[in-house]
Amino acid sequence: MVNKAMLHPQEIETYYVIPTIRKYIALFLVEQGRKQKDVAALLGIHTAAISQYRSKKRGMQITLPAEILVEMKKSASRIKDHFSYFQETQRLLHLIRKTRVLCQIHHQFSPIPQGCDPHKIGCITKMTTKMTSKECV
Repeated sequence: MVNKAMLHPQEIETYYVIPTIRKYIALFLVEQGRKQKDVAALLGIHTAAISQYRSKKRGMQITLPAEILVEMKKSASRIKDHFSYFQETQRLLHLIRKTRVLCQIHHQFSPIPQGCDPHKIGCITKMTTKMTSKECV
């Protein structure tokens, strides 16, 4: 039997969480009445991806709690451009870490070190300041 690779929390975010956030944001934006091609351009994905999200052929690897989905719907209503999309994605990632949903997802896909604590390992940190667009450049 081959051991599963021990993935870092950031790898779990990259492979599973961020694609799921993108999926739900896309679905909620379409639900708001935006055109698939406009949503695709905003999120930097193909319209075919949105079609696959809608038909449940893509983005079905993880299930998120209802309270996270409520926050994603709120985020979708705040997204107006690429910058606000990035802001909302970061806000959702922070929430997923803070509520330990990341830990639950991590356990599904990777062995976790004994005694793993998100506060000690650094998954959960205080957000001290909001970044401005100038700081991202």
